[in-house]
Amino acid sequence: MTDTLDVITYGEAMAMFVATEPGPLAQVGHFTKRAAGAELNVATGLARLGFKVGWMSRVGADSFGQFLRDVLAQEGIDARCVSTDARYPTGFQLKSKNDDGSDPAVEYFRRGSAASKLSTDDYQAGYVLGARHLHLSGVAPAISPSSRELAFKLAQAMRDAGRTISFDPNLRPTLWGSEAEMVATLNELASFADWVLPGVGEGRVLAGSDDPEVIANFYLARGARGVVVKLGAEGAWYATAAGERGRVAAQRVERVVDTVGAGDGFAVGVVSALLEGRALPEAVARGNRIGALAVQVIGDSEGLPTRAQLDALEGAQARTAA
Repeated sequence: MTDTLDVITYGEAMAMFVATEPGPLAQVGHFTKRAAGAELNVATGLARLGFKVGWMSRVGADSFGQFLRDVLAQEGIDARCVSTDARYPTGFQLKSKNDDGSDPAVEYFRRGSAASKLSTDDYQAGYVLGARHLHLSGVAPAISPSSRELAFKLAQAMRDAGRTISFDPNLRPTLWGSEAEMVATLNELASFADWVLPGVGEGRVLAGSDDPEVIANFYLARGARGVVVKLGAEGAWYATAAGERGRVAAQRVERVVDTVGAGDGFAVGVVSALLEGRALPEAVARGNRIGALAVQVIGDSEGLPTRAQLDALEGAQARTAA
């Protein structure tokens, strides 16, 4: 497996059932099936922009597992390092429909899933080191101790090989034994990353401050080349090890439909632009742009654009600005 990849990532993909009607999940009678997973959303977004993306995971020998394999194939994501573990099921989740733009309720059914059994046994050096960039989030390390070991294995190997790494904390407190364990582990993992992408709320937990500059300095001191702090409706604030600082305004959204996946869309924008060699302010602007697209549709990845759609949008905005 020596084909060159642009990006490699890993994690748990799940079948997701999204309510087609508003109300408490217990009262909903109809759902639509989609694919979900923070790292999978990023892989999907980058693949749609034309990057060669490799995905590492495990699925069960069940219909959900086959569904996810079909989704990977449809999106053009390389799944050669996705294994089928017949001992355990594929995880799934339920998500409510909210009409007021608030965060939907999500219930997970992932305990003991095939993906939770990910470990360093899944590491294949020839495949991983064929990629020029590794994207990690805080979700995959949280699903099990063995998956956490794999995260550090990947980060160390890619760092040693001189590859770049991005890290989105994507906090999932309920998956950790304690907040202290979560904070210590994710900050250690972030120390391997070139680009760290926390939200301001995550910075409050991980860096002890909701001041974007303090959060950025916290990760710059740990070796990051660039830090982007997501500020929600206020846009994003960035800082680099070279001393650049600045805020990029958010994209205006007329109506928020589904907030889940906005941060993943933001990561797609920032990482894709940086891999293209663009300056960090341009990358942050693209992150805001794709994050805004993500919240205007139902589903975690349905709003992520193709390359043609992104080029058209960026071209139109450039003409407007001129």
